[in-house]
Amino acid sequence: MRRQIQILSAAELLEAPDVYDTLIDARSESEYVLDHIPGAVNHPVLNDRQRISIGTLYKQVDSFTARKHGAQFANLNIARHLTGWMDHARDWRPVVYCWRGGQRSGSLALVLHEIGWPVRVLSGGYKAYRRYLQQVFPALIEQFEFRLLTGPTGSGKTELLTQMAAQGFQTIDLEGLAHHRGSLLGGYRTPQPTQKWFESQLFHQLAAMDPNRPVWLESESSKIGQLHVPEQLFQCMVSSPALALEASLDARSAFLRAIYQDMQEDPDRFRVAIAALQFRQPRQMISQWLEWVDAGQWLRLSESLLALHYDPAYRRSQHRLHVCDSMPVTPGVLSTELMHRLEQFEHHEHAITQTSIPAADH
Repeated sequence: MRRQIQILSAAELLEAPDVYDTLIDARSESEYVLDHIPGAVNHPVLNDRQRISIGTLYKQVDSFTARKHGAQFANLNIARHLTGWMDHARDWRPVVYCWRGGQRSGSLALVLHEIGWPVRVLSGGYKAYRRYLQQVFPALIEQFEFRLLTGPTGSGKTELLTQMAAQGFQTIDLEGLAHHRGSLLGGYRTPQPTQKWFESQLFHQLAAMDPNRPVWLESESSKIGQLHVPEQLFQCMVSSPALALEASLDARSAFLRAIYQDMQEDPDRFRVAIAALQFRQPRQMISQWLEWVDAGQWLRLSESLLALHYDPAYRRSQHRLHVCDSMPVTPGVLSTELMHRLEQFEHHEHAITQTSIPAADH
């Protein structure tokens, strides 16, 4: 009796990632970019152009003709993919998924199975994975305690999280995952990921952490650029103990100028971002900022943006977080003293948090 291709559920895949060596996303390249299971590699059985062509045949000719062409495309693509897998030994364990766990993953898995590799197919495909993530994400968040770094723009919170991670703290850089620095001036040249891909990365990072230790985050608004922080996580953030970082305006201005080099190298993008502040700032101030962009007076611009835009916004939002302690810092520098304070703060009892302040959208 021939061995059948094994099926794997989304729960089995995510809870025991050691059951496979390679996770193969057989969907098209655009489907993969929108969202995929972190760690998956994209080997389309049908690419975007081919899917459009087959869809046209279904509508304008008939399903039989479309399926013939689909089989031709699929077999040519699978043959090309195989050239990259020829060095794998007999015990290579691939898992394959497509949109619903149907023909695309099935056709690729059949070839791998016939060769003799112990391939598995994700039951229900990507849709089953996404449904499972949405079901278990809130409960996963509830397993953890969180600690927040808050403080005015330019105090170096994001950079400190990176250094803290290197020292063994559990940290998640939400702005890094969102590819955005969290304000109207915080965008990069390249676009943000999709909401689904943001959530997938966040879920997998959190799932890999120890729930017996706190996880450090930077205080954020409910939106980072165009992406939404999951509601359950945001509610946990605003109720978690926060440590406020304090730094002088001069120090923060210099730091802000350094980390916004990409904006200075693209003045047109800077102008567009500043112009978008006109609904919050007087027309005269917008004109002055644009003049400083044209003149390349970046430090002066940084100081003014902090004093007149960012800092007032930060102060207006101080009703939201539970700030339990504060500490003067050099922006972006994880000093020995700050390390000691962070270690103490990890053991801070939630029950004794004081009335406090949140970080604004920065």
